[in-house]
Amino acid sequence: MSLSSLLGVIFGLILIVTAIATATSNPLIYIDISALLIVLGGAIAAAFMGYHSRDVITGFQAIGWMVKKPKSTREGLNTEIMRLIKWSYLVQQRGVMALENEIKSVPTNDPIVRYCLELVVTNHAPEELRAMMVTAVESGFEHKTTPVQVLRNMGASAPSFGMIGTLVGLIAILNKLGGGAHDLPGVVGSGMSLALVATLYGVFFARMVFIPAANKLLQQEETERFRNLMVVEGLIMLAEKKNPRFMQDRLNSFLEPKDHFDIDRQLRGSAVASAAAAAATEEGEAS
Repeated sequence: MSLSSLLGVIFGLILIVTAIATATSNPLIYIDISALLIVLGGAIAAAFMGYHSRDVITGFQAIGWMVKKPKSTREGLNTEIMRLIKWSYLVQQRGVMALENEIKSVPTNDPIVRYCLELVVTNHAPEELRAMMVTAVESGFEHKTTPVQVLRNMGASAPSFGMIGTLVGLIAILNKLGGGAHDLPGVVGSGMSLALVATLYGVFFARMVFIPAANKLLQQEETERFRNLMVVEGLIMLAEKKNPRFMQDRLNSFLEPKDHFDIDRQLRGSAVASAAAAAATEEGEAS
């Protein structure tokens, strides 16, 4: 779970609820089912009318993903470099075809890397591999960011439907006034309540739900694309059989200096730790 996103949601809601609680002795006046139906119903209907249902449903899911820990992070790129360099040592020892067994180690929820690794094993020319891999990364990014447009559209339409709710409330007021209403303050009060609460709901859902979810999803997918392009560069170097030191220096150019990968410190350190763990296991079995 993304702690910063969760804290942002909680902090924002606390501020809004606190402002409402201090503004009136009856916070329930801000709850209006009619206004909610107009704003959410209109925004959802407009989304389904303008986009494929699959993209709209994914957009709704992305609202929950705001507080979910992203699959790829800038900090996690160091680990990706470690994996690529381990594969480089494997290619040096046993050739490119040795990567066939490594395909199984790639998680099923990482189809781009799995596909690109399969391409390396086919022994196509490096430039041909690069073209196919980059196309796969970019097309995947475009497909996954379509829900961003859905959410932004909903963020733009929610205040508009809030204005529709405002017009509905004003029309109700004028209709009753034209009919000679006896309780004038009650008529004006109920109508204006619907009118203003609908506007409030429209702005709230746009700025606190739809647009933040769109921005979060776009950021996650941009980070994922950046990571995939870095992996593509590493896989191309595997196909070219570059040595691990060269791969380290080339891939570190994708990272901030503080996150640079160090073969001597990280890869050999992990190898020593693995050997020690294996020795401890064998000793335990012997005893």
